[in-house]
Amino acid sequence: MGKLMVEYRTIGMVGTNVYLAMNTETNEAFLVDPADGAERIEEWIAQKGASLKAILLTHGHFDHIGAVMRLKNDLQVPIYAMQAERSVLEDPLLNLSARWTQGGGFTVKADRFLTDGATFTVAGFDITVFHTPGHTKGGACYYLAEEKILFSGDTIFCESIGRTDFPTGNAGELVRSARNVLAMLPDDVEIFPGHDAKTSVAHEKRYNPYI
Repeated sequence: MGKLMVEYRTIGMVGTNVYLAMNTETNEAFLVDPADGAERIEEWIAQKGASLKAILLTHGHFDHIGAVMRLKNDLQVPIYAMQAERSVLEDPLLNLSARWTQGGGFTVKADRFLTDGATFTVAGFDITVFHTPGHTKGGACYYLAEEKILFSGDTIFCESIGRTDFPTGNAGELVRSARNVLAMLPDDVEIFPGHDAKTSVAHEKRYNPYI
């Protein structure tokens, strides 16, 4: 991975993987899916001596966005998400926070909305976003080609895929999304999912029953 260091913490009521990806040459960093516990995440960032430059969201479910607005306000960083996910982020019923959290739920206002195949640079890393609908209509995976890493959110898990019975979910779309992503990536790409253990493209091509 060269200058990229990736650490994770499992945070929140359903065990979401929150990733801190840092450039070891500059200490610039980005977060993927800050689930909850903003103070804990801020302590983690400070402990690493990281300068946070962005927050990337794979999708808008409550268990991936709970700390977003606090971190955005405290650290003054932009939020990236798929354009197709905007309504999920901004609706407590669609993002499930109205159902699973107290106080009527919450919303997230992203700053930079992305479309399929868009490439952008954060913390010195070139990142390509893939629109992967199915778990939600605006699900996304973030690919760092040079570092051979994919942050897959709830699209691809180790030997599985995300569930599709929540609002805007679609089982057929999710299977197609997972298959398409795996088909276009080299076998040695590491996959960092939204829950459970990390995996690889080669492993999923061989052992994932949905592929």
